[in-house]
Amino acid sequence: MCEFCTEHGEGKKWYLEMKNYAEDLLHQKLPPKQQALAGVPSRAEWTAKYIPAFHGPAGGGPPKTLAELFAELAPEPELRVPRPPPEEILEAWKAVHFGQVVPLEDAERILDLADTITRLPCGCRYFSTGQTDKRYCLGIGTSYGGSPCTVPDHSSSLEVLDKDAAKRIVREYDAEGLVHTVWTGITPYVFALCNCDRDCLPYRSTVEELGRPAFFRAEYVGRVNPELCSGCKECLKQCQFGSFFYSSGFGKVYIDSKRCYGCGVCRAACPTDAIGLVPRAEDPLAASLWLR
Repeated sequence: MCEFCTEHGEGKKWYLEMKNYAEDLLHQKLPPKQQALAGVPSRAEWTAKYIPAFHGPAGGGPPKTLAELFAELAPEPELRVPRPPPEEILEAWKAVHFGQVVPLEDAERILDLADTITRLPCGCRYFSTGQTDKRYCLGIGTSYGGSPCTVPDHSSSLEVLDKDAAKRIVREYDAEGLVHTVWTGITPYVFALCNCDRDCLPYRSTVEELGRPAFFRAEYVGRVNPELCSGCKECLKQCQFGSFFYSSGFGKVYIDSKRCYGCGVCRAACPTDAIGLVPRAEDPLAASLWLR
């Protein structure tokens, strides 16, 4: 399991532990190290800063450049001159704002654990494409839906959903090929469920540009049942990570588990239900692969 499961989930999936959604955790005073990195004394105050800074421009707030956003929200080590080693920067982001890929079934379980679910305009799409109408982000917890008055300038862009509506939307995103990711708002507090593709800044950093990793791979990897595979190649179009390959000799596809992030969105494209997920620990090639 990923290190968050060991540190914050007692050996279970950290994002399915109810303690990591608790209101007390949101308002708890942060340890000195996290206070220094986040620049605020509590998770509630960090989230109140994060919403207008990241989602605000996409929701009609004041325009902001990516450099301005980065300077406002980045963990402190990345702003030092000279810059510290990449390992120190990565550890700082893990302590503040980090994610993990989750398949659809775990995304739905996350929504079941949420007190409130708030759909927001996607800041990533705003900063990467200029689009302001892409509402792919779901805020989890009262820091979004329970207290929109903390961000009055942007409250009109916050759409509170019930759990059934949120699950329906996430299933639609899954069919579209968007990768579900769960995010911390000062680790280990769970505060967002996003739906990502190449327009997302964390995806670009982690996968496309091979820069600083922003999220862990899922607790799973994909596996193809060759007896069911028709060789139609629809899954190749759906995969965001380039983990599918086609064998012309066998007329089948296979998954390179070393490249697979375990998101499972390939399953939605398979007409013969030939693709499934297995625990990452059961695949010797992928068991220890969490970042790159």
